[in-house]
Amino acid sequence: MLNRLLLENTIKQFGLSLDDEAFSRLDSYAEMLIETNKSFNLTAVTEPDEVTVKHFADCLSIFGYINIPEGSKIIDVGTGAGLPGLVMQLYRPDLKVSFLDSTLKRLNFISEVLDEAGIEAEIIHSRAEDAGRNSELRENFDFATARAVANLSVLSEYCLPFVKTGGSFIAMKSFDSEDEISQAQTATELLGGKIENNFVFDLVENTPRRIIEIKKISQTPTGYPRNAKKIANSPIK
Repeated sequence: MLNRLLLENTIKQFGLSLDDEAFSRLDSYAEMLIETNKSFNLTAVTEPDEVTVKHFADCLSIFGYINIPEGSKIIDVGTGAGLPGLVMQLYRPDLKVSFLDSTLKRLNFISEVLDEAGIEAEIIHSRAEDAGRNSELRENFDFATARAVANLSVLSEYCLPFVKTGGSFIAMKSFDSEDEISQAQTATELLGGKIENNFVFDLVENTPRRIIEIKKISQTPTGYPRNAKKIANSPIK
């Protein structure tokens, strides 16, 4: 399913390599993703080379820009089909990844992929704003990740409450999001964060991508996250 040579050549720029075991885990995931997608919509990207680059190489690019120590606790918020969290977990099984989504079918799919790979991980069936107020999850992770299309100030309210002070929220965004980043400055600071890094790079030729690292410098005020309607209708400005 995956184009190994294309994947290896693409991630080489991030200082990454791929051994046989890691490739086997990722390839099995890709096959299960496309097969499951026939009966339950998980991705609009299904052509092998596009899956290789736009999903797998893209998610692995995080390791080229963010230092993620061995054994780090990561929560993948709104994980969907497991992007980027499942790609990260299968590439580096030392990580302790928690997968958060409000759709049980997606989480069941992720569980099946993890079972196939022989890897254990935490599955959290919840809305992000509810989980973010849970004392067992709040301020409990080294990193939060999100590869969602939501505005960065909205994403920050969903994700920063999970991150412990000193950790980071890693947002994967499109290249064309400069205005959005500027507008999220107030929100990130109010929520205890600071935009520390803004990496722009070409995944492959003519495919610019962006990774934003928001450092958690203080605890998130107890009033956040708000309920979903307030977050959507009145983003922090």
